[in-house]
Amino acid sequence: MEIRSTFSQLYFVRKNRKNANNEAPIYLRVLVNGKSVDFSVKRSIKIDLWDPISGTVKGTSKEVKSLNRYLFGIKSAVYEHYRSLRESKNYVTATDVKNSYLGITVDSRKKILVVYQQHIDEMEELKNIDYSPITIGRYETSMKRLSKYIKKKYKKNDFYIQDINHSFITNYETHLKINYQIAHNTTIKFLKHLKKIIRIALANGWINKDPFVNIKLSEKKVDRGFLTDEQLSKISNLEFETERLEEVRDCFLFSCFTGLAYSDLARLTKDNIVTGTDGNRWIKINRKKTNVRSSIPLLQMSESILKKYENSFYCQVKGVLLPVKSNQRMNEYLGEIRNLAGIKMDLTTHLARHTFATTITLNNDVPIETVSKMLGHSSLATTKIYARLLDKKVGRDMSKLNDIYKPIEK
Repeated sequence: MEIRSTFSQLYFVRKNRKNANNEAPIYLRVLVNGKSVDFSVKRSIKIDLWDPISGTVKGTSKEVKSLNRYLFGIKSAVYEHYRSLRESKNYVTATDVKNSYLGITVDSRKKILVVYQQHIDEMEELKNIDYSPITIGRYETSMKRLSKYIKKKYKKNDFYIQDINHSFITNYETHLKINYQIAHNTTIKFLKHLKKIIRIALANGWINKDPFVNIKLSEKKVDRGFLTDEQLSKISNLEFETERLEEVRDCFLFSCFTGLAYSDLARLTKDNIVTGTDGNRWIKINRKKTNVRSSIPLLQMSESILKKYENSFYCQVKGVLLPVKSNQRMNEYLGEIRNLAGIKMDLTTHLARHTFATTITLNNDVPIETVSKMLGHSSLATTKIYARLLDKKVGRDMSKLNDIYKPIEK
């Protein structure tokens, strides 16, 4: 899509630079999209011979006509440079036109980290509107890792976007996997961040070719894990000698029975508990990550945990419903709880969300559309990542067919 552009030219004399003969230099002002730049045309004229309205020299003498033809020729040439630039670039400035006419070579190439930072700055302006702090933080981490890659691989502080090619991207992928020991799917997310910056460059006409054109950024399917009913029961029945482990266990179980992500669990307040049209209590909260509304009916297990901490000093001071510790400490203490419960898989705050989706809801015949609404997903495709079927549900569903398909008695 071509960007609209306005263009005009205006001659004027700089009276403040007149000499002893009352002659002032003639300048041409070039305006593009309301912004201007001036430059001298290397000619001077007596001030009283200059017509400021027409931007020409008064008179009919041979010398006057020659000077006016000269001025007209410059205008025509400047316009041709503008037209040529418009054919090759989506966005042209008055300075671009001036430099092109005067033959001034300017390196207008954009550098990737500069554009990256500009995009992050724009995201910051839209924080909690279009972008969550978590998303912005991920882009900042992504840019830092790209910067380190450029310094290590190319011994530079930045890199021209025009020079980014297939090899640059594939080597960057290898760099991320080897130097940061991160999994394939996490690597793909970093590459998608880079691809967005490349799309910005394409949209602005800074590059003509997409270096990602032959690169597929596909994530691998990963079994994220979940707790079974038996494992949940083991954790629920644990008795602790320390209060911190009991609090972490209770917050973890609350997430297992509500599907709340850690960031939403930590900021849950009384304002998020409402009475639904069914007369029961519900959690109503906009997810911090996506700002999508989550609506979750409170199960008896969840209610009992809330009641347990309604007089908690920590909760009253912080104005929250649960004594949620930092995500790092939560995951650290969950490791202790896992050992006490004799569970082999790693317990993390996000595992609770998967357990809610799989064990608590989908495998108890709650429709996936309902689960999606409770999880605050914007599409069913996201919810399907969580969807797994346990053998007991498959067996339960298949047992219904026994009443339909019975052997014929002879």
